[in-house]
Amino acid sequence: MSNQPRIPDPETRKRSVEKLKEVCRQFDELNELLDRAIASAEADIRNSPSSAYRTRQQQKRRQMEI
Repeated sequence: MSNQPRIPDPETRKRSVEKLKEVCRQFDELNELLDRAIASAEADIRNSPSSAYRTRQQQKRRQMEI
């Protein structure tokens, strides 16, 4: 009736390590995909007409403050 966790055998540990490595690789791949999606969205926002309009309006306000 021991509640001590048992240490898995070497083959089970090896499989677990390989699975964890694969999960880490998949997370890295997902992070790269998300980084590219964010960069694309930011570029779309920068190049949108409404963003250009807001930028011009901000520049006009700054010049009026000077």
